[in-house]
Amino acid sequence: MMRALWTAGTGMIAQQTNIDNISNNLANVSTTGFKKSRIDFQDLMYQTVRQAGATSGADTQLPTGLQVGLGVREAAIQKVYTTGNLQSTGNDLDMALRGDGFFQITMPDGTLAYTRDGSFKKDNQGRLVTSEGYLVEPQITIPEGSTDLAVAADGTVTVTNADGDIEDLGQLEIAQFINAAGLESIGGNLLKETEASGDPVVVVPGEEGSGTILQKYVEMSNVQVVEEMVNMIVAQRAYEVNSKAVTTSDEMLETANNLKR
Repeated sequence: MMRALWTAGTGMIAQQTNIDNISNNLANVSTTGFKKSRIDFQDLMYQTVRQAGATSGADTQLPTGLQVGLGVREAAIQKVYTTGNLQSTGNDLDMALRGDGFFQITMPDGTLAYTRDGSFKKDNQGRLVTSEGYLVEPQITIPEGSTDLAVAADGTVTVTNADGDIEDLGQLEIAQFINAAGLESIGGNLLKETEASGDPVVVVPGEEGSGTILQKYVEMSNVQVVEEMVNMIVAQRAYEVNSKAVTTSDEMLETANNLKR
């Protein structure tokens, strides 16, 4: 059987995964805080027919070898953490991070998750929560009847209480990771730490190179539609070329099969 059939087949599979990744990026073009993903490819093993440097004569060596490549595979899909555009909302509970870091979210099982989505809400107890109702960490509770909610760049949260006094509700903190690309996506705009990401470093916004908080804004997706469409065209053409290699290999096998006729 011709190697080209299997080699081109790996190319088609790889480009299908590429299209899957591009489709996910485009599907989330309007998702708050979404980070696009990039796929990396690697060539597969090689069949060595003749080793470079092998003896070719009494005093001579082969200057090059003879290796036949056996295709391609997906090596990694990683998120690209460039900052998306900041969109003004006028909503007191909306927050965007300018710079590195993640908001901390307490999951129902008590573990922490992380997000760039700062479109927060209030629950029935006045606590700051995500759209799914998960608590923001550290917990911030907004008293009933308070007004003029303000979130400073360093995460300090204040309101004007019913008596007209300024009341400090606490300070939001953000988490940083040595390798943010190693975080695991769990859906719902949430990420979880892994061995690859390292442990979170919790800091006050603006300290140790972390980002600051901008109230009444949300960070939009960093997906560039034109870039993704170009990538889709390239992937489509690569898929077509690999399919033609399969067809060509099949025609060559047919020719070989007809030699006896």
